[in-house]
Amino acid sequence: MLLDIHDEAYADDPDEFHARDRFAEFVDAWSSKEAWSCVVGFAKGQPVGFAYGALFGPGGWWRGVETPDWLTEETRVFALSELMIVPKWRKTGASEQIHAELIRDLEADAVTLFVDSSHPKVQALYERWGYRKIAESRPFEDAPLYSVMVKNL
Repeated sequence: MLLDIHDEAYADDPDEFHARDRFAEFVDAWSSKEAWSCVVGFAKGQPVGFAYGALFGPGGWWRGVETPDWLTEETRVFALSELMIVPKWRKTGASEQIHAELIRDLEADAVTLFVDSSHPKVQALYERWGYRKIAESRPFEDAPLYSVMVKNL
């Protein structure tokens, strides 16, 4: 189901970074983590989108991003890896509802995520939800430049 939603969300994107096989590798890697969590939203029995992520291990942080000063071995940080919405459900509030459900009962001090820097409206949406940009990262050679964002819980 996650792969099908991905295909619909990236149907017009020729970038190999967003190919189904590449995304499947990310889903496999994240879903194998012990503290993985996923929420799928539905309307009229059909999926409208999903969000997933996992807690970093003690002191863990994004590969290739300088560790923030506030991050200690005791700080619990949830990495929101994906928030993806079927195109016809964008701008309906579905993303905010799915996001809120994913982080509602987290036993974490903060949530962090990457957002493609070429999408300032998406970054602004996360800012309205309480996130702030703290860095930039290109985690893979073929990846876009991302804004690294954090929300304290």
